[in-house]
Amino acid sequence: MRFNFDSPEPIYLQVAERVEEAIFTGVYQAGEQVPSTTEVSKEFHINPATVLKGMNRVVAAGMIEKRRGVGMFVTADAAEIIRNKRRSQFYDRYVSRFTSEAKKLNLSEADVIALIKRSYSD
Repeated sequence: MRFNFDSPEPIYLQVAERVEEAIFTGVYQAGEQVPSTTEVSKEFHINPATVLKGMNRVVAAGMIEKRRGVGMFVTADAAEIIRNKRRSQFYDRYVSRFTSEAKKLNLSEADVIALIKRSYSD
């Protein structure tokens, strides 16, 4: 995990995103324990309350679960939750911007599809 302390994005959101990314890429598998708030706090010199706030976002999203006295563990459906979240964000972040620019360039739907196919084959 790496954090950008100069970023305008709050650290607690960075914590949540890093944990989510680690789950999504398989660093943490379903059923595995994730580092504790204290471990992350000490390793990266981040206030424990900030780390906890980020971890709680991941818990609230159903990607990790707290087990009292034991720690936090990746849920069985965490990867699917993340995949669904990212799919829904994909349209807003990429597709709508892409098609908007394509329209400005007077590209037809067929032109756009051809570009996408070309990109897949590259």
